[in-house]
Amino acid sequence: MSTYRDLTAPIGSRRAPVLRTVGTRERRSHLTAPRVPTVGIDIGGTKVMAGVVDADGNILEMLRTETPDKSKSPKVVEDTIAELVLDLSDRHDVHAVGIGAAGWVDADRNRVLFAPHLSWRNEPLRDRLASRLSVPVLVDNDANTAAWAEWRFGAGRGEDHLVMITLGTGIGGAILEDGQVKRGKFGVAGEFGHMQVVPGGHRCPCGNRGCWEQYSSGNALVREARELAAADSPVAYGIIEHVKGNIGDITGPMITELAREGDAMCVELLQDIGQWLGVGIANLAAALDPSCFVIGGGVSAADDLLIGPAREAFKRHLTGRGYRPEARITRAQLGPEAGMVGAADLARLVARRFRRAKRRRVERYERYERYAQARRDRDTA
Repeated sequence: MSTYRDLTAPIGSRRAPVLRTVGTRERRSHLTAPRVPTVGIDIGGTKVMAGVVDADGNILEMLRTETPDKSKSPKVVEDTIAELVLDLSDRHDVHAVGIGAAGWVDADRNRVLFAPHLSWRNEPLRDRLASRLSVPVLVDNDANTAAWAEWRFGAGRGEDHLVMITLGTGIGGAILEDGQVKRGKFGVAGEFGHMQVVPGGHRCPCGNRGCWEQYSSGNALVREARELAAADSPVAYGIIEHVKGNIGDITGPMITELAREGDAMCVELLQDIGQWLGVGIANLAAALDPSCFVIGGGVSAADDLLIGPAREAFKRHLTGRGYRPEARITRAQLGPEAGMVGAADLARLVARRFRRAKRRRVERYERYERYAQARRDRDTA
């Protein structure tokens, strides 16, 4: 029998069984989820984005800040998230919060098990934020949320077998089949960036060497440019002059900008990154055989300077090339906001189930109160 204590239990504990039912019903659920505004949070190695998103994927308002010093306690990042949500809630009627985290999230979508570019280690992010915010909270991997957004609103619409690759500080990945994100038994599927492609290669923040993201990511792009500049290579004179000799000021967006202006070294670096990208995509095609690869993340802003070489390398390395259908490779349409939009949209599913569960608890409590009142009336008669 329900009691008043059941209704006043901590939000996180009430929502846990509700969250476990969401994953198996995503395809059907998004069609009937409440059309209410939700907040999406995208946490990367360098930035935190927060935005209010409506049911059609439109961003009503967005805030952005740098990721706090990752050497500090995880609470610093949690404080930043809470502040952004509360700021947006002052101007919008927010019904739920979805968080796309750059790390491994467990199957219950509560704990960030490991984040290579942040200090989270087995961090109960959902429960900690749920105790601070007055709305339901959902946590997922940021590539999963980006893939969901592209399937719902962007380049992946109409695709039943989609693989998302996000190129940012590192490489994230996600698999979406028949309208459902495939998270694996333990919730950590899609970590393509940490596939080993060069045994004994560059050291990765994850602890291994030779990971794919060490050869095809924003970090890889900047590392190569800075190494050439530090060596005072003649091909790097253009970018050295651009940063006035301050090699530490070289960034990924700067390299992309110079490549568009025709800087030969920057064009070559993006070609190298793109070729490594194509090799990895060919390997994923051999394993997963999707109909479409969607390339997102900040580095994808280079567009054909990156994706053109990736398509060529994909065709050269695809197993059974010439005798099998080839997956489409396309740039994400929602840009760097995809993870945020997807997190907000997935949160709408939790908002609906949370509201239904809460209504059922209230109804049970009301029935109990009527029964108790009838008992009291009978005892006093």
